Amino acid sequence: MKTLLAAWLLTLPMSVAGVWLGHHAPDALLPVALILLLGLGKAWLIALRFMELGHGPRLWRSLLLGWPLVVTGVILALHATH
Repeated sequence: MKTLLAAWLLTLPMSVAGVWLGHHAPDALLPVALILLLGLGKAWLIALRFMELGHGPRLWRSLLLGWPLVVTGVILALHATH
């Protein structure tokens, strides 16, 4: 229970920081990268703690942790070329 509470308490400031960054400099590359990294961190927290995949099969962990990483990389690459 303490782990879930800690994970939830970590996702709150990450969400607030993402919204704050999005309102202050939505077009600059650095804030967009920070927003995406915050989202990536939240995805990992959700997959490992809330979905309890920390002890799950390696294939599921790889898929659920790798997919947000791939999406983040694609969005950053597209934003950098824009």
